[in-house]
Amino acid sequence: MTLPMDENLRTQIETYLTHLGGLIRRGRELRDAFATNPADPAIISTARRWQEDCGVTINQLSGGSKAHWLARSFSEAFLMRSAGGNAVEGAAPSEIVQRLLGVLDQAAATLSQMDDAALVSASFQAPAPHRFDFVHNLELRPVLERAYADSRRALEQGEYSQAMLTSCGILEAIVTDALEYTGLSSLVESGAPAEKISDWSFETRLTVAEKVGLIRSGCARLPAIARAYRDDGGGGGVKTEVTERDARTASQVLHVIMRDLDPGR
Repeated sequence: MTLPMDENLRTQIETYLTHLGGLIRRGRELRDAFATNPADPAIISTARRWQEDCGVTINQLSGGSKAHWLARSFSEAFLMRSAGGNAVEGAAPSEIVQRLLGVLDQAAATLSQMDDAALVSASFQAPAPHRFDFVHNLELRPVLERAYADSRRALEQGEYSQAMLTSCGILEAIVTDALEYTGLSSLVESGAPAEKISDWSFETRLTVAEKVGLIRSGCARLPAIARAYRDDGGGGGVKTEVTERDARTASQVLHVIMRDLDPGR
């Protein structure tokens, strides 16, 4: 007998399928671009950002296990085989794109074929979201999980302003949580402002967190429009147009800072 799929699980799978569809679309665009100009530095740079996004998704779908078939397929996409069949480094960027498209297609096909929770658990091991277990405020964790899912969905649907705003909101929340856990008195001893942390600007929170060693220098890549995300719109939006690059860079910086605050990721 086939059991009905849990609604939360169905929603998670549909979210992953939507995200995979966006990655596949971007990959096909890259494949076509490489066919026209395989040595273009701008295309190669875009391909690297796409590969990073693919890696994040593959890691989530494989439950963080490097032994999972999907994680192995992702790693092998970057290798080139010698005449003797041994793996060596150095696959061409265009070839990597083509191989990763195959991995993404395989992942999407596997998800699409799942029709009950038992099959998902046994065949794919889709991980339950626990991205924010490092956050000390327990009540904040589920809020961040929902916001994270919203930011990914907005990014893939081309809602770049909303995606960037949400990524920045998550970034500020997790940095603030780490600062508050450290304690204002300890921060002041390291040269932080004496005002309450809640009164600090976004920029100040990032600067202090980096100065006291809570995070490294990943925020240096954050676009200026993202740094001013609380100020530019005067209440929930940004006046300046947010580009896809702005949104994706903010998302990538968020992932870097999440790793800083949770070294075991």
